Amino acid sequence: QVKLLESGGGSVQAGGSLRLSCVVSGQTNSAFLGWFRQAPGKEREGVATILKGDADSTYYAGSVKGRFLISQDNAKNTVYLQMNMLKPEDTAMYYCADSSARVAELLVGPDISWGQGTQVTVSS
Repeated sequence: QVKLLESGGGSVQAGGSLRLSCVVSGQTNSAFLGWFRQAPGKEREGVATILKGDADSTYYAGSVKGRFLISQDNAKNTVYLQMNMLKPEDTAMYYCADSSARVAELLVGPDISWGQGTQVTVSS
């Protein structure tokens, strides 16, 4: 069973940066990793996805494209989300996930595994 553990959230002012990390452990045959976020009162939305082992196979939500970067360190079984030029509307709980399928910036399929989330708060 796969386990995902996020870290790196916190509070920053608008224009600042944060880097989220997600350590993946356990057995998984899933091909994709990704980040979701959910703000209070809003639906969860896909932020970015990456194909395991292919740093160039990434997708981003339009709202974060050009500001966020998803990457992975296979040796550390870790996926990162570098978030730059943060805006108050980026405030949300951020979740790491693992799945066998994706549709652009969304991980899909019945086998999605989730982390517990890490809170990001951006003040104006």
